[in-house]
Amino acid sequence: MKFLLYLVTFFLLLNVFATAQSLIRDSCKKAAAKSPNVKLDFCVKSLEGNPQSKTAKTLVELVIASTKNAATKTTSLKAMVNKILKEKKYAKDSEMPLRDCLELYTDASASLNEALTSVKSRDYKTATVAMSAAMDAPSTCETGFKERKTPQKSPFAKENDVLSQTILIPLAFTNMLK
Repeated sequence: MKFLLYLVTFFLLLNVFATAQSLIRDSCKKAAAKSPNVKLDFCVKSLEGNPQSKTAKTLVELVIASTKNAATKTTSLKAMVNKILKEKKYAKDSEMPLRDCLELYTDASASLNEALTSVKSRDYKTATVAMSAAMDAPSTCETGFKERKTPQKSPFAKENDVLSQTILIPLAFTNMLK
């Protein structure tokens, strides 16, 4: 009898994960078709690697999971900047763009939290505006390094590309909810 119970539980869990994978793949395909900036492979891989996304049953749940993922990435970048500033491991004329990036990531984090609250209350217009505001942080951070007297390569170039894609995913999904 226990074996039968385990078998049924196994197939139910398998069905939940298969449904979530299908939702992820279908949603990413639609988002990439509507927004040429959304990279299909990145979208699928980042969501399939996220435990909360794996159990999503609806697009709204996927938006919430992907927005939380973007907020986590933003917090991670804030920690990187703080570490560099605290350890004073930067070129003399890099302090200003580093501090600017820190402020941008802080604002982006607040915007993503606002977006999360808006999605949960089904206010997709406000969520879209908040996500769009957060979307500016990575590129503006990069610009701060490029526009120095002596242009520099940002120490966060790769991370900013990832953050842009990570924010673009819930933004594209939210636009699909309107």
